[in-house]
Amino acid sequence: MISTIAAKSLLDKISRVRVLVIGDVMLDHYIWGDATRISPEAPVPVVDISRDTYTAGGAANVALNIASLGASCSVAGYFGQDEAGQRLSKILAEKKIGTISTPGGGPTIVKTRVMVQRQQLCRLDRESPPGAYHVDWAHAERQLAEAVQTHDAVIFSDYAKGILTDEVVARVCAIARKSNRFVALDPKPKRPLAFRDLDLITPNRREALMLAGITPEPHAPFPAEQVCQRLHELYRTRNLVITLSEDGMLLSQNGKIGKTIPTAAREVFDVSGAGDTALASLVLALCAGADLETAAHFANAASGVVVAKVGTATVTPQELLKYVEG
Repeated sequence: MISTIAAKSLLDKISRVRVLVIGDVMLDHYIWGDATRISPEAPVPVVDISRDTYTAGGAANVALNIASLGASCSVAGYFGQDEAGQRLSKILAEKKIGTISTPGGGPTIVKTRVMVQRQQLCRLDRESPPGAYHVDWAHAERQLAEAVQTHDAVIFSDYAKGILTDEVVARVCAIARKSNRFVALDPKPKRPLAFRDLDLITPNRREALMLAGITPEPHAPFPAEQVCQRLHELYRTRNLVITLSEDGMLLSQNGKIGKTIPTAAREVFDVSGAGDTALASLVLALCAGADLETAAHFANAASGVVVAKVGTATVTPQELLKYVEG
């Protein structure tokens, strides 16, 4: 666990960090209610709705976590010309998050979760195929290039919805390297991207195995050394953090295994968006000068706060410090 003094020092430095998030922005919609009877029409529960709530999801949730921890943030992604797009833009504007809308032709991506007594009953997704969200670099180059140069770090938040392509990643990385900017990626191997020489990638256990091209043996332990070496050979990433759910975080630098940081979560109600929180806080801590182990402890504490909440959530400096002190 990170100390209170170290956390306070990092939070102070984080307040001066500027981060650009590029990726699949979404609107998270929650329908809250209760179910006390079964429908006579089919063997399904009847939900009596009490309220609807909305928050930022996907790459927009990464941005929300960055702003919540006190840093400056902008997010680039597809905001449709529809009610959902307007609602998402308003949520971000209220947190003073700048938005860059990339060209596209589909609706704003919306995930609707039906919640009954704090439990998720089902999820309803509204989205178009990936082609509707592809970025035409010729139309987005000026805005994205200027944004990269005016921020300290770039985070690619990939949810495999179509915003991020090999061209976008390559072009942004080229600009970032010239400007000496920190670059991180949360990868989704089901839609593989070509990337190399990044400062940080944060796959989960399954994603790390897929990226490494390793098929795990049933009931066998996670092949940590093999995965880390293979990922470094393929992608030459400086820092690798593999999130292992209840087993914490596995750290690796330049292909060499470091420590496994145990999870800091004390209560787990909902893991929705916990990966976004981990990514945001890791990047912020590293950009604020922390070493990888300290950054991982900081991110672990931030994620511990978030998973104790219901629904997609963020963590504030006050909540993080209270968690560390407790």
